[in-house]
Amino acid sequence: MSLPLVPPTRIDFDAEDRAWIAERMDEVLTTGQLTLGKYGTELEQKFAALHNAKHGVVVNSGTASLEIMLRIANVAGKDVLVPANTFFATASAVISAGGNPVLMDTDPTTLSTTAAEIERRITPKTVGVMIVHIAGFVTHEMPAIVDLLKRKGLWLMEDAAHAHLATLDGKHAGTFGWAGSFSFYPTKVMTSGEGGIIITDDEKMAEEARLYRDQGKASFFQNSHIRMGYNWRMSEPHAIIGLRHLHRLPGMVDARRRIGAKYDAALGKANSGARPMPAPKGCAPNYYKYVVMLPEGVDRAKLKAWLKAEHGVQCSGEVYEFPLHKHPVLSHLDPGNLPGAEIACGRQMCLPIFASMTDAEADRVIAALAAAHEAGLV
Repeated sequence: MSLPLVPPTRIDFDAEDRAWIAERMDEVLTTGQLTLGKYGTELEQKFAALHNAKHGVVVNSGTASLEIMLRIANVAGKDVLVPANTFFATASAVISAGGNPVLMDTDPTTLSTTAAEIERRITPKTVGVMIVHIAGFVTHEMPAIVDLLKRKGLWLMEDAAHAHLATLDGKHAGTFGWAGSFSFYPTKVMTSGEGGIIITDDEKMAEEARLYRDQGKASFFQNSHIRMGYNWRMSEPHAIIGLRHLHRLPGMVDARRRIGAKYDAALGKANSGARPMPAPKGCAPNYYKYVVMLPEGVDRAKLKAWLKAEHGVQCSGEVYEFPLHKHPVLSHLDPGNLPGAEIACGRQMCLPIFASMTDAEADRVIAALAAAHEAGLV
């Protein structure tokens, strides 16, 4: 008899959540206020407050939030430094806003970049830097990065798509620079179905973002277009879903941290072949992903297939499988030798983790890794 599958992730809305959402869905369907209504505004205010930011602007995707921030920064024809180890949208948003992504190497110990790597890549064409908080970890280098960019007169923006409620020394991801972008895609720590949000302390950034998300119109009631915006609005049904998950977010992050600590304790002392990636000093990650580093030469695809077939443990996709310049459509960005990114992308693997994960499920993952080590797969 086969074991029930331990999935890579799970989206949880209990009966109470579903009833709460359904009641408000009925309300907006009755009133006809299906976009740019009170629930979107409430989501903006509550998410920003939870992250100690002054302003929030909800949009229809994390990608949209990135592009809006970059359009406001007027990056057309200019260089923006972007990590090589990140999701496609971090670079594509720069390109869509008219800018030129310049790739930085990765620190395999944090899956982020370093102040030294940023300084090495800065040229007279550089206008700013996009930092990505991979897997919900905030690198200990953030204070040094902030100081460097202030000295150089460059802006900092954060792709915090993974990093809801993640902090470094008590400061939230998304609040270190000019603005931060979060995703509410279904795989993320919280979801609105589809959606994203910009948070910022800059009132002008927030005002501009609201213009850009609604076709660049001067106001909702006036078809006078004053920016090259787009339809980046979040619907009220999506905002309602997001509000309910936001209500659950602190508890869901606490649950992820509990599983992360369980993995850390077990894998840190076990001879499993898979090395946990410790949180940087001062960082409280949200464990969007739980990343382990595999020894050089391990066949990751074979290992993942074996874990699923033999132990019912399904690992998620990596963060990320290969650097940005290895995507055919972005091959023109190849800056040459990026050894850290190659190591980070080639040797990582993400273990199952989600808020409703049980101790028994986590124990099965730990046992499966030990069995894989005994079988010579890792």
